Amino acid sequence: MNTSTPFELAELQKEARMGAQGSETTARAVPLIDLSDFDRRRDEITEQLWRAAVDVGFFQLVNHGVPVAQVREAFAMSERFFALPQATKAQWPLARNAGWESLAQVRPSTGVPDQKESYQITRPRMAGLYPAEADLPGFQATMLAFEQASWAVGMKVLSCFAEKLGFERDFFARAHDPAADTYQSTLRLLHYYPIPEDVQDKLDYVRGGAHTDFNCLTILYQRDGQGGLQVCPGKEFEAQEWTTVPPREDLITCNIGDMLMRWSDDRLLSNFHRVRNPLPGEYMGGRYSIAFFCQANTDALITSPSGKYPAMTAGDYLAERMKANYRRKD
Repeated sequence: MNTSTPFELAELQKEARMGAQGSETTARAVPLIDLSDFDRRRDEITEQLWRAAVDVGFFQLVNHGVPVAQVREAFAMSERFFALPQATKAQWPLARNAGWESLAQVRPSTGVPDQKESYQITRPRMAGLYPAEADLPGFQATMLAFEQASWAVGMKVLSCFAEKLGFERDFFARAHDPAADTYQSTLRLLHYYPIPEDVQDKLDYVRGGAHTDFNCLTILYQRDGQGGLQVCPGKEFEAQEWTTVPPREDLITCNIGDMLMRWSDDRLLSNFHRVRNPLPGEYMGGRYSIAFFCQANTDALITSPSGKYPAMTAGDYLAERMKANYRRKD
């Protein structure tokens, strides 16, 4: 028996259309936006962010304020975590966007698990889910500091969108209040498994199926030489033409999520993206990335300015979307 809600079914149907290999295009580039001297250049930066969000839904930030040394430290700690024995990591199972999972996320676009493991930190939900200091010294402190730095970048970007949407500048910062028990923004450590030798020449093998993000804004850190991320903006949706997002450790890649698209009456675009299989001759080893999902607090009310969508709490919205990706076969 299928118990999916109408909302969930709509999301499943939307993503299920994106399973084709498609083609790659270099006709569109992901915009690069410089955040330096932010307070003085706020108006200029706001216009650049808005154009990128309306046109592509993806953009990359330079001079964003998170030191490269801190990014490298977070990746090094992430590697140490994923190198722990499977049985050890299984002590911290994923529940409500907190904890560890492996091969658990099934994208509607592929129908098979993404070829990865992840560990998610949602601060109010982490009781018993952090590795002990003896097992992984410094892990909790390092990751919470990195989470805080990522939140600051996210709120800076969202403050620009708030003003363009006619909200107060701190509207989204209040909706993502980290001091509240209802806080549900998530830092996600990701490890895509090395490509098995027997499928290294199969272009239809997908590491991460095509999807849109559920949240307001995604902050993504990539490592040099570990690529594969591609975006398919709305204008290329029917043809499934994909644009590669360059991996550079000094850049933060951002994309608009469904939550913000709804909050903006669809003016800001939450577009499909995926992690493709490496091509023959490319790096086939493990791929690490770190994402911070700016997800409004569970009690924040997502209201459609024009009444296009019914009001819905961010908690209910996220719960419905999670069902479409972490679901049992009926």
